[in-house]
Amino acid sequence: MVASAADGGATGGRRSGERPRGRRRAGRWRRALLAALVTGAVVAPLSAAARPEIPAPAPAVLAPLTAGTLGAAYAANRANAAQASRMAAAHGDTGRAAAERSMAGPSRRFLAFDGRGPGLATEVFGDLARADRVAVLVPGSDTSLDTYGRFRAGAVALQRQLTGRAPAGTRTAVVAWLGYRTPGTISATVLTTGRAEQAAPQLRAFIERLHIIAGRRAQVALLCHSYGSVVCGRAASGLAVDDIALIGSPGTGVDSAAALHTPARIWAARGAADWVADVPHVRTDLLGATVGFGRDPVSPAFGARVFAAGDGGHSDYFTPGSASLTNLTRIVLGETSEVARA
Repeated sequence: MVASAADGGATGGRRSGERPRGRRRAGRWRRALLAALVTGAVVAPLSAAARPEIPAPAPAVLAPLTAGTLGAAYAANRANAAQASRMAAAHGDTGRAAAERSMAGPSRRFLAFDGRGPGLATEVFGDLARADRVAVLVPGSDTSLDTYGRFRAGAVALQRQLTGRAPAGTRTAVVAWLGYRTPGTISATVLTTGRAEQAAPQLRAFIERLHIIAGRRAQVALLCHSYGSVVCGRAASGLAVDDIALIGSPGTGVDSAAALHTPARIWAARGAADWVADVPHVRTDLLGATVGFGRDPVSPAFGARVFAAGDGGHSDYFTPGSASLTNLTRIVLGETSEVARA
C-alpha cells in the first residue's frame, strides 16, 4: 500500500501486542474501501439494468477541426442534438429529450456531441479561435448529458469572471470537456483509475486539437474536478498545458506533483466543507484491483501550489463570488502572484 506521510507510524511506548494506530486506521480504510467496492459492484449494475439505453444517432461526421471549420462543426452538432432529442422523446425519456433540445439551441457551440448512452459533449464558451487564454474543465463522477446543466453552469460562471477580469486586449475562452464516460459516485469504477486510463488518451488528443484551433500561442489551463483530477493525472505527462488545477481531488494516482512528469504548474485546492477530505488518500490492492489514488494533492508532501478555496463544499468550486472561482480565474489568466494561497 502507498499512503500519505500523514498516515504516520507507530508512536513510542505502546503496550506489547498493540497494533500501531496508523495500521489500525489503515485497516479501517481498507475495510471501508472494500465495502464501497462491493456496494458499487452490486448497486451499479442493478441501476444500469433499471434504465434501458437511450437511443440516439451516431455522432456527426465532421471535417478536421480548425479555426475555419468551427462554424460547420457547431451547426452539425446542433443538428445531431436535435435529432437525438427527437429520438429520446419517441423513446419516452422526456428529461433527456429536453436536455438535448436545449443543446440544439442556436447559441450553443459544441466541438463534439454524442447522445448515445450517458452521452458525451464538448462545449465552447467564448471565441476559441482567437483566444489568448483557454480554460478546459474536466468533470468528475456522475456527469452525463442528464446532469450536464450543473457542469455547464460552472463553465459559464468561469467565462463570465474571465471576461470581467481579463486585461484589455486579452481574449478568453472556456471549454467544458465531457469527453469521457464518467464513473458513478456509487460504483466500483469510481475507486480505481480504470476510467481515467481510458479517458487520458482522449484528453491528450483533444488538447492537441485545441492547439490546432487556437494556435500554439494560446495559454491553456486544465481545471480538474474530483475524479476528473485522476483523468488529468493520467494525461499530464507531455500534455501541452501551462497549468493544471486539482480541485476537490481524491488523488491523482501518484504521490507527488513531480511524478506527474509535466512542466505545467500544478495547483490544488479543497473547500472547507468538501467531503472528499474524509476520503482515505491511499492505494491498496483489493480483489486483484488497485483501489484508491494515493497522496492527498493538498498535502505539503505532494508538492502542489495549494490555493484558497473558501468554505464551499464539493460542488461549489465554480460558485460566483467564491474564493475558489476567483483564484481559478487568476490561474487561467496567468496572474500567479495574485492567487491567494491556503
